[in-house]
Amino acid sequence: MCGNNMSAPLPAIVPAARKATAAVIFLHGLGDTGHGWAEAFAGIRIPHVKYICPHAPTMPVSLNMRMSMPSWFDVYGLSPDADEDEAGIKRASENIKALIDQEVKNGIPSHRIILGGFSQGGALSLYTALTTQQKLAGVVALSCWLPLRKSFPQAAANGANKDMHVLQCHGDADPLVPFTFGTQTAEKLKSLINPSNITFKSYRGLPHSACPEEMIDIKRFLERQLPAVSDE
Repeated sequence: MCGNNMSAPLPAIVPAARKATAAVIFLHGLGDTGHGWAEAFAGIRIPHVKYICPHAPTMPVSLNMRMSMPSWFDVYGLSPDADEDEAGIKRASENIKALIDQEVKNGIPSHRIILGGFSQGGALSLYTALTTQQKLAGVVALSCWLPLRKSFPQAAANGANKDMHVLQCHGDADPLVPFTFGTQTAEKLKSLINPSNITFKSYRGLPHSACPEEMIDIKRFLERQLPAVSDE
């Protein structure tokens, strides 16, 4: 799939119920796999949309005492001033761009693809969407942050997604990625893309996880951004 021989298994896929004319590529959080998210999307599936939930490669993670676990890139800390794995983030982003290219080759144009993710996966989806030349339908960013934020706006100078739609969701009781990270990320995004296309939703009492109300909001967003096309 990629340039660095990621030894991750094939993605978990929820196929479209009829001809796939749109796709969602959704990236799980640190230490997880794509399977749980594939099940979650199967519960809110839209008939013409294919859902692709890749699995991160296993690597030692500094934040967790160098224990090996599925991770898109290394994480040194969760404070706003923590060092970041710039090389790893950029490498992972290139792998996600290759995954988007593969779907384009499969017949789904990039502007009919939504990129999304939870926590570390959401961070990677935001970074990738802002730095790619591929025009996307939008991003679903759950309980996450914008990595390498000090590299923007320069990093997004040639990006194709200045008018993309973003649904950002965050629980106000998140103990891992604080709610303020979410609100600060939303403010930063408003300086990089059309602010009227950014929707920020908060969920009272929600910790670092998803909830049914959030999944319904995601489904509504996907239905708006990936409508059925007339020849289906």
